[in-house]
Amino acid sequence: MASEVKTNKVSPASGTNVTLGNSGDTISVASGATASGFLPSNISTSGDDFQFNSGYGSVATAYGCRAWVNFNGTGTVAIRESGNVSSITDNGTGWYTVNFTTAMPDANYAVNMSCDESASGSGTGLVARGQAVNTTTGKQVQTVNFSATYYDSGNVFISIFR
Repeated sequence: MASEVKTNKVSPASGTNVTLGNSGDTISVASGATASGFLPSNISTSGDDFQFNSGYGSVATAYGCRAWVNFNGTGTVAIRESGNVSSITDNGTGWYTVNFTTAMPDANYAVNMSCDESASGSGTGLVARGQAVNTTTGKQVQTVNFSATYYDSGNVFISIFR
């Protein structure tokens, strides 16, 4: 059974900090209620949107990166670092699927990709390109040389924005 405490004000016994809950606890604000003073003046929320002033003169909605990955696409594909990427599927030379840990809300996301030539590369440079279809669970991408030949890249970088 949950306890209920009703008060008009909580003040620190000393100093300037008030601690609510313990590490790992969730502090909730009821739907329709507001919480003020928790965020610095240049950070706010509007509905479900997170907003801040990043030096452009006004507070605006922030559109965060929903997934990103830095991986080695040669030999046994290996993720170096990532966020919201569970794995990379090697579909063959220069062809990969980035699998999301948490699915996207829909397939209307933007993909940014880049890659570079491996140490044993052909010297012709590489480009990254996405397959035409986005899915909510992953994104297929390709690395190709300037002659449009599939090529495994030692460094592939992908970010997903939604």
